[in-house]
Amino acid sequence: MKNSEIARIFYEIADILEIQGIQWKPNVYRKAAQSIENLSEDIEDVYRNGKLEDVPGVGEHIAKKIEEIIKTGKLKYLKKLKKKVPIELEKMMSIPAIGPRTAKLLFEKLKVKNIKDLKRAAKLHKIRKLEGLGEKTEREILEGIKTLEGSKGRFLLGHVLPAARDIEEEIRKLPEVKQIGLAGSIRRMKETVHDVDILVSTNKPEKVIKFFTTMDDVKKVLAKGSTKASVKLSGGLQVDIRVVKNDAFGSAMQYFTGSKEHNIELRKIAIKKGFKLSEYGLFKGRKVIAGKKEVYVYKKLGLPFIEPELREDKGEIEAAASYKLPKLVKDVKGDLHVHTKWSDGSDSIEEIARKGIEKGYKFLGISDHVSNVKITHPLDGRRLLRQMKEIDKVNKKFSKITLLKGAEVDIDKNGKLVLKESVLKKLDFVIASVHSGFKSSETEMTDRMVKAMENPYVNVIGHPTGMLMQKRKPYAVNFERVFDAAKANNVALEINAFPNRLDLNDVNARAAKEYGVKLIIGTDSHSKEHLDFMELGVGVARRAWCSSRDVVNCLSLSGLRKWLKK
Repeated sequence: MKNSEIARIFYEIADILEIQGIQWKPNVYRKAAQSIENLSEDIEDVYRNGKLEDVPGVGEHIAKKIEEIIKTGKLKYLKKLKKKVPIELEKMMSIPAIGPRTAKLLFEKLKVKNIKDLKRAAKLHKIRKLEGLGEKTEREILEGIKTLEGSKGRFLLGHVLPAARDIEEEIRKLPEVKQIGLAGSIRRMKETVHDVDILVSTNKPEKVIKFFTTMDDVKKVLAKGSTKASVKLSGGLQVDIRVVKNDAFGSAMQYFTGSKEHNIELRKIAIKKGFKLSEYGLFKGRKVIAGKKEVYVYKKLGLPFIEPELREDKGEIEAAASYKLPKLVKDVKGDLHVHTKWSDGSDSIEEIARKGIEKGYKFLGISDHVSNVKITHPLDGRRLLRQMKEIDKVNKKFSKITLLKGAEVDIDKNGKLVLKESVLKKLDFVIASVHSGFKSSETEMTDRMVKAMENPYVNVIGHPTGMLMQKRKPYAVNFERVFDAAKANNVALEINAFPNRLDLNDVNARAAKEYGVKLIIGTDSHSKEHLDFMELGVGVARRAWCSSRDVVNCLSLSGLRKWLKK
């Protein structure tokens, strides 16, 4: 969690400096924050190895601040800035309608320091009276506050999973531990989680519990017993551990993975068969007939093993009983949604290619932004043609991977792409995305997307609902019309794997699959480390009951090229 914590501090510094009207420093801190946030290794390990200044955007002065945070958990510089600008910026700016300038205006004119003040000012209709804001902004602020309150206490899966795995691996090293695994909603790959559940089998629970409650990142011990404990980490995440005997690890893993509704249905089946099912095992009378492994529990209940992502009581038990469960997608052969330094990414095309080879990919699609809206350094037709030449040069360097030439092109309000046809036809693939006009009506937005899909050069619709979890609601679309157009024009809908998107979500992705629409998983990477987000997208696809035949980037390179030709 230290990477995200330090990044958060630097983002906050950048926002305060921007409010103060300082010209270049905010970008320095934002660049450092982004680099730290994207690191694939722990920033503390980088510090211990004396390589902080090797991190892009981290110079001598910022390196010293990182050292101070690591050693003390605080930063005097931030404390000093907060005295000058006493606003809860991080929470305030989690609302889409509020940026640094708006936060400053609200503070200066209405003394708004926090969400409570903001909500009061909006409800009293004071915000609409400020120059440059108005009734629409006031309404958007209230909607943003409602979304924020609805997500309170939940964490994004992509932010929590790395920390949970780090804890799991540390506990695994204990000689007393026989088996360990993550359970609960994080194992089911839910897009947000309330807490993390860890299950351990051991004959010496007291040693495991003691180690768990004294870990470095533990801020507070919430509960501590002989077989279970709960802690809160420095970033606010709650982690629970349960210790069981080795012979009950499978039944406990089944029970604590859930969901509650899935488990209720399983217990009904057990009762009908004259059994009793609990976290301690599957019993016939007093005799344990299954418990060591999950698969044995399901087998004794007359069912094949049900993958964790499916355990939501959405038809998986009925499908299992009739042996109609899908073989869920596991791996992909490449990623088509990748940004580089040519637009708003942080790595070169060659650096991206090397990371792709490291991941064992057969192909990667370079798809930098082509846009008329405020996106950092978007490409136009001329620069895109120059980029194609660089892709050719990089392709000549590597035999293990093929880079495809693409672009993420904006869809304008009329459904047209903001790139000339003469350039579009030179690309291997085109991702068409909406990056503006999110408040359009359902009919307007659907017309826009359908029109874009009718363009013969469009292969993918990117992040189809525009959702940003815990920040921006999805825009309104008529999915039946979108699915019809996608199927008719052989266009894939994206499962965008970026942690705060996961768009399409599992519900909409499953609906698309059942409609016969192809899906594609894209990381929307803005650094080479972001390619690892693919796991999150695969998790959504698995929750959506998708097999490899439903997902375009499970195709071989030759199969993909054939599909792209429409």
